[in-house]
Amino acid sequence: MTLAIAVFSISLLSIILLFALKSWEIRRERVFFPVLRQKADVRALQIKELLDAARLDLSKIPPGAVRLSRIGIHQFALGFAAFARKAERYAHQVADLVSYKHRFEKRDTRSEFLKKVAEHKSGGVDDSGDSTTEQ
Repeated sequence: MTLAIAVFSISLLSIILLFALKSWEIRRERVFFPVLRQKADVRALQIKELLDAARLDLSKIPPGAVRLSRIGIHQFALGFAAFARKAERYAHQVADLVSYKHRFEKRDTRSEFLKKVAEHKSGGVDDSGDSTTEQ
């Protein structure tokens, strides 16, 4: 999210700077980097022509191919999810292997206070405060 905010902020600042530069150029009747701008205009027109050609080519693709590509992308996503699940299992196995507590199992707490709290939450204490279970 932070990256998106940073990119958005930089883009917004850049657009504001471009408008400020254009306003300055109009007031001064002067153009910044005229040769560079002319080359950039030529490149922009070339890119526009390529995009128009690509749009025409894509309109010729039958809807069935689009549907197949969607299914292919869906299958790829499912395969990647399965791979991620396996990688997670292996990561747990590696962590268990590296850990000095091999096959860690949760034990009961040693703290009397925490035992009493757990016992109280499970309903093992009556109104008088005495435990209903004998130890």
